Amino acid sequence: MKKQPQIRFSHFLEKFPEVPLPIILAEETHHTFSQQNEPLPTLMVEQFILPLEEEQTDEFTEFVPCVRIPKTYDFHAIIYWKAGLMNYQYILATFTKKGELIDKRAIAGTFFDGKALTTSVATLDEDWTIYIVSGQSVDGQFDATKSTAYELELLSEGNIINME
Repeated sequence: MKKQPQIRFSHFLEKFPEVPLPIILAEETHHTFSQQNEPLPTLMVEQFILPLEEEQTDEFTEFVPCVRIPKTYDFHAIIYWKAGLMNYQYILATFTKKGELIDKRAIAGTFFDGKALTTSVATLDEDWTIYIVSGQSVDGQFDATKSTAYELELLSEGNIINME
C-alpha cells in the first residue's frame, strides 16, 4: 500500500486567512467563508482535521476553513466550520508552532436533537474574549427562558477557558 504524502502544517494554515477582530460567527456566516476561501483538500482534512474530531464523521460531513486569529505569536488559532447531519459547528482550534493540538472548542453553530433546535452565535473580540449567546426553538416556537449567554477566553498559551 502506498503511503499518503504528508502536507506541511504551514500549508494547512495558509487555507485560513487572518482577519481583524472582532468577528461574529452566526448561522449564515459560513456562506461568506465558503465563497471567499479555497476549500480544504481531502488530504488536509484527513491529516489535520479528522484527528481532532471526537465524533465519527461520514462522507457527507463538510469542513470549511474560516479564519486564522491574528497576532497569536506563540501559537496558531484557527476557526473552521463543520457541517454534519443536523449539527453545524464553528470550531476554534489552537496549535503549537509545530502543529500539535493545544485546545479545541465548538464556539457557535446549530444543533437539532429531534425535539429542540439550538442555535449559538459567537463574537470573538480584540482581547480574545469570546461571547456566546444560545437560544432554543421547540416546535418552531422560540423559548426565551432557554436562552443562555457565557464567555470564553483564549489565553496567550492557546488554552480556551470558561470565564467566571
